[in-house]
Amino acid sequence: MHRRPPRLFPAFLLLVVALLLTGCGVDGDQAALCGKLIPAFDSGTVTILDTEALGGDEPALRLTYRSDTGTHWIACRFGGRFFDSRRHELVMVATDRMGRLRPMQFTMLRIWAGLPAARLGLPPDAAGRERGPQTDWAPLLFFLQQVINAATVACVYGLLALGYTLVYGILGQINLAMGELTMIGAMLTAMGAAALGMAGLGSLPLAVLGVFATVMAFTAVQGWTMDRLVFRRLRRAHNHTPLIAAVGLSIAYQEGMRLLHGARDWWPAQFLAYRHELLSDGAFTVTALTSQAVILLMTGGLYALLWAIMQRTAYGRAHRACADDVGAAELVGVDVDRTVATTFAVGGALAAAAGAVIALYYGGVNFYTGYLIGFKALAAAVVGGIGSVPGAMLGGALLGLVETFWSAYFAIAYKDIVAFGLLTLFLIYRPDGLMGRSRGRGD
Repeated sequence: MHRRPPRLFPAFLLLVVALLLTGCGVDGDQAALCGKLIPAFDSGTVTILDTEALGGDEPALRLTYRSDTGTHWIACRFGGRFFDSRRHELVMVATDRMGRLRPMQFTMLRIWAGLPAARLGLPPDAAGRERGPQTDWAPLLFFLQQVINAATVACVYGLLALGYTLVYGILGQINLAMGELTMIGAMLTAMGAAALGMAGLGSLPLAVLGVFATVMAFTAVQGWTMDRLVFRRLRRAHNHTPLIAAVGLSIAYQEGMRLLHGARDWWPAQFLAYRHELLSDGAFTVTALTSQAVILLMTGGLYALLWAIMQRTAYGRAHRACADDVGAAELVGVDVDRTVATTFAVGGALAAAAGAVIALYYGGVNFYTGYLIGFKALAAAVVGGIGSVPGAMLGGALLGLVETFWSAYFAIAYKDIVAFGLLTLFLIYRPDGLMGRSRGRGD
């Protein structure tokens, strides 16, 4: 007797509705930035009494506060809303005593608050720092900086490549809709980040971790549903039928998200964007962000967890049995349908993890985010050896290094050509990839 899956859909539906409402209200990050300007006008103890969103074409808010001189207010207008790239760009300030600040006053206020350096993502003392003369160590330091930059790119490709390789390993088929699960994960993460910003919790790691876990769970359900409604019905169909169905699913996800949320880019606030100087020769400084270390630890943790699941659990044994021979596994009592559905769910969760990295580290999320990323991750899976879990991570690391170093030393416009050219070379000279093995099922 088959066990009925838990009814998680109503809870996730409520989550989606709540996230869709995050475009209403006051942006907590903007309110915090406006509040930091109050000491420029009032000294002493300040108590915020009320925060009010103002109308207009551009987002604005007014803080009412009490200080030693009485009750006053300050109004701030910004260049963008929750998902815009200019959401932290201050464009106007007014107070109850001075009115709207004149251009010179506004410029002096921005300098006092350190906004030019903050907008560039630099530490407060880096805006006016003079560089020393270039030394012989500069090329090596630049090389090390590119290695650090490539690590984050490799995490995105590696996580999504794991989703591809798990499904291919058990079915011998490529799910081209996996990239769109990454897009859904990125969009939901952006919404969750906006909700945390409104609540003033955007800087709390546990709150961001909660959003991250929720998005992974939601996208895992999407992967399970994808198999249950589409791919299970095509399990014994012609080889090309599931591939065509996957293309149709990909287009349906893209167009559905475009109609629901529009085609503009969403720019959630960066998470833990604290810059640390690692090495310097006076002319060039190797830096890393706290978020980059968190992404590396998260990716390593997910990979270790997946490895433990594949080696130590009943699902892992069932997956390996189905990967060797689906018919034989079914004869010895393995529930193939449940194993495949779980594989789609795990792949969807890993795709959501890649989408969360894109949203919180890179930004610029839209309905088309998963398309090119998905094909590049597929290239990483093929290069590493599709069907091999370690090969997926190795392929993601190799593709991340190639793409980053090409962008650093050569024309960035050709980086996609190089990435897919690498895939072509591997398909010609090493079709099984670096760690893959030849398959004998005709796929």
